[in-house]
Amino acid sequence: MRIVAPASPPTRDGVARGVKLLTSWGLQVEIGPHVFDRWGYMAGRDEDRAADLNSAFRDPGVRAIFTARGGKGAYRIVDDLDLVAARRDPKPLVGFSDISHVHLALWARAGLASLHGPFANWSDEWTGPASAEALRSALMTTESVVLQQQRGEVTTPVTVDGTATGVLVGGNLDAIRTETGAGLPSLRGTILFLEHQKGTGLGEVDRALTQLARSRALNGLHGVVLGQFLGFEGAADDPSLGGWGIIDVLRDRLTRLGVPVLGGIPAGHGLHPPTIPLGTIATIDTAAGTLTVGPAVH
Repeated sequence: MRIVAPASPPTRDGVARGVKLLTSWGLQVEIGPHVFDRWGYMAGRDEDRAADLNSAFRDPGVRAIFTARGGKGAYRIVDDLDLVAARRDPKPLVGFSDISHVHLALWARAGLASLHGPFANWSDEWTGPASAEALRSALMTTESVVLQQQRGEVTTPVTVDGTATGVLVGGNLDAIRTETGAGLPSLRGTILFLEHQKGTGLGEVDRALTQLARSRALNGLHGVVLGQFLGFEGAADDPSLGGWGIIDVLRDRLTRLGVPVLGGIPAGHGLHPPTIPLGTIATIDTAAGTLTVGPAVH
């Protein structure tokens, strides 16, 4: 397998920890030549980051691709991906956050599954043993992934009752919104997974969901899965927001879609993330509080 950096630069210590974990599973790990480059806030120039990723797609000896980090920059290279090579020799790509741009491109333009999972820039404190085992299972077995709704997650109350089945797509809300008008495909018939990082306010979430709705990207969805929306604790207590919090914004924008919504899935930018296949058939069952996703590897 090979580690590449399509977005922001990782740390050498973090990648070393990731390599140690992956080799402990019996994997042979290579590091792309530009992983530790730096160009502004990105891991090297656009052409070099794209070249590392395309080299991994083209190399028959590479059986999985790990992204080193999210951050910024993957959106700049999605039009330069060698999707012919990716289709010719499918292999799972692992990452999340800004890597959602690559996940979307692989599914929309090449029909490929991938893995929404931890970065190779490994942190035992942030990721932990349970995350490591979930990643290993999703990468190295053909078992379905089952995630359970957690009552402590802020999005749990947004749940709209029902069951739904469809291809699971999505990831970071800001990344998906950014692809509107630049390659975001019709999501008709899919289950859309959304999560959101700290650093933006309620208005930005509202704008993102409204842009997706106004562009008709959400028409024909079979269902929605909500992961973590971090940084909104206490927002409803801000008098300038009129008593609204993140639950109110999500309910207002999503319940009008008329499809089942499963909130409270503990996946996103929080501690101990699971690994979730994208681009495979999934089922949500709000009564059971479960998201069941078919494997991304065969």
